[in-house]
Amino acid sequence: MEERLQVGVIASTHGVHGEVKVFPTTDDVRRFKKLKEVILDTGKENRILEIESVKFFKQFAILKFRGIDTMDEAEKYRRKSLYVTRENAVRLQKDEYFIADLIGVKVLDEQEQELGTLEDVIETGANDVYQIRLKDGRQLLLPAIKECVLDVDVEAGRMKIHILDGLLED
Repeated sequence: MEERLQVGVIASTHGVHGEVKVFPTTDDVRRFKKLKEVILDTGKENRILEIESVKFFKQFAILKFRGIDTMDEAEKYRRKSLYVTRENAVRLQKDEYFIADLIGVKVLDEQEQELGTLEDVIETGANDVYQIRLKDGRQLLLPAIKECVLDVDVEAGRMKIHILDGLLED
């Protein structure tokens, strides 16, 4: 399991006082209001940044970090990712999982036979869709619904599924 989870990417600077416009990679952009700090991955190092203020503009969060007070300082971090530790992540409900924890899990059928690996999670309006690469190279798009996803064990890195008729062509 991932120890840190991505919550956003710095898209650009905002104003002249060191604020940055953050494209959220989290379901709820408003979660930034509750965060006190984030981890900035510069590509060379990880730096903990204390959040001084949060505003919202369209789909973006506008963040001001303590110690970054000019546009030039903020510009250095454009296109860099922001993370939180698992302890600072949102609390999940029953049968909810972080996408980062699902990517790469082994997918098994009802008889515990390995079918393949979960490659991606496609977020749609109604329900997520799991993109599974089967052992024979084919791709299965499986709706993340109780009828299809029978069991998920993130710790063990496995998921048991039921394939509804018509989802997999022979």
